Amino acid sequence: MYKRILVPTDGSDITAKAVQTAVGLAKLTGAALFTISVKEPFPYSAISEMQPVPPQEFYDAQDRIATARVKAVQEAATAAGVGCSAHTVEALHAWEAILDHAKQQSCDLIVMASHGRRGVSALLLGSETSRVLTHSPLPVLVIR
Repeated sequence: MYKRILVPTDGSDITAKAVQTAVGLAKLTGAALFTISVKEPFPYSAISEMQPVPPQEFYDAQDRIATARVKAVQEAATAAGVGCSAHTVEALHAWEAILDHAKQQSCDLIVMASHGRRGVSALLLGSETSRVLTHSPLPVLVIR
C-alpha cells in the first residue's frame, strides 16, 4: 500500500478533514506522513513606498501562520501515534510546491481537500487541488 503520504495544509476546516484522513491512513498502513504549508511571496509593487505592510513584517506573519498550520498537523499525527515531518516553503504557485515536495520526499500519495463548494461551482475543485490533480504523476486522494 502507501508508504509515504503528503498532506498539504492551508489551515481551513476542510483541510482538517484531509489531515484526519491522511493521519488515519498513515496509521492503518504504517506509512510515513509529511505535511507542507505554502507561504505566499511578498506582493511587490512598482510603488514600493506605498506598501501597506513592510516586507519583513509580511514574511514574519507568513512564517508564523505556515508554522502554526504544520504544527497542528504534527500534533494530530502525534495524538494518533503517527510520526509526521513538517515543512513550510514559499512559492508563487502552491500546486507546484506541493508536487515538488512530494517528489523530494518520495511520496506515493497526496491527500488534499477539495475546498467543497455548492451549486455550479461544486463541479469544480479548488484551483490548487485541481492543478495538483492535473499535473501529479502520483495518486491524489481528494477529501470533501
